[in-house]
Amino acid sequence: MSLEELRKKIDAIDEQLVKLINQRAQIVVEVGKLKKADSSPVYVPHREKAVLDKITKLNQGPLPDKTLQAIWRELMSGSFILERPLRIGYLGPQGSFSHNAAILKFGQSVDYEDLADIRSIFEEVSKGHCDFGIVPIENSAGGGVRESLDAFVETDVLICAEAHMAIHHNLMANCPMSEIERIYSQPEVFAQCRNWLAATFKEAKTIPVASTSKAAKMAAEEKGSAAIAATISAEIYGLKLLCQDIEDISNNITRFLIIAKQDAQPSGDDKTIILFSTAHKTGALVDVLNVFRDYDINMTNIGSRPNKKREWEYFFFVDFLGHKLNANVSKALEKAKEHCLQLSVLGSFPRSTTIL
Repeated sequence: MSLEELRKKIDAIDEQLVKLINQRAQIVVEVGKLKKADSSPVYVPHREKAVLDKITKLNQGPLPDKTLQAIWRELMSGSFILERPLRIGYLGPQGSFSHNAAILKFGQSVDYEDLADIRSIFEEVSKGHCDFGIVPIENSAGGGVRESLDAFVETDVLICAEAHMAIHHNLMANCPMSEIERIYSQPEVFAQCRNWLAATFKEAKTIPVASTSKAAKMAAEEKGSAAIAATISAEIYGLKLLCQDIEDISNNITRFLIIAKQDAQPSGDDKTIILFSTAHKTGALVDVLNVFRDYDINMTNIGSRPNKKREWEYFFFVDFLGHKLNANVSKALEKAKEHCLQLSVLGSFPRSTTIL
């Protein structure tokens, strides 16, 4: 077939696709009416996972799974606005990694609110000003994000979903590298680029700020300043990319948590995060962890943060596979409480198995 004939076939298929997509949207409108009648949530994480898993299973190529998943995420984003506009809070300004992750997760059809710091995201969700928030919780190279962990201790929000995004760091400025006197970025970013920075800059001062996009904005406004940020920040703030992919570890992944006023229903492949503190005695932490071993629960992560109200006491964060409504998980949680001063379930939600 000629090029023109092939293009006509594509046009004919596109026409059918538009009709089918809008037929789907008409059904979404009816779903929205039913949800409104019984006050059901618009974004349902376990349903999102079921839809994406089904699309992946149906896919026989040649398009990769990731492409179809992105298309369906955007379809779901359009569905949200047909049911009720959603507002998503993220760590701003525009161009941050959190902003990028939010768009990849929720699509272009929802409303976004850029917030000055991570704590503000928790507060806006807690107050109901944002339906959801997206916050970084850990990086494969740099470890946990302290601000997010502390905010979970101090607020009442829950985790309803998670997302993983590949991270690439880039040095940007409007001056030559030889004239850079200071470099702005998040503390975690400096940790992820430590070796490169040590080898490349001997004199420049590294200055931590709340977000990478704020770093880019400051670098654009100050002579002799640079930022380490995402490439989108260079476009937004008019900076030149001097060095790309400067992270020390190439397979650099940041895990984001989606926070809300409620967590998610079981999907069949779930994860739970708990927060607890123990008495200051020998073996107290081991006693708690042994409970999960005894109930055959796979723990995937453990971290800690100091109790700001009591010296030398700590809050522990544990991720494990399973939903809090699963029988063995429910029993394990009750047993674990016997060894804790305090134990809270921060959320049960579908486990992420893909990278945005």
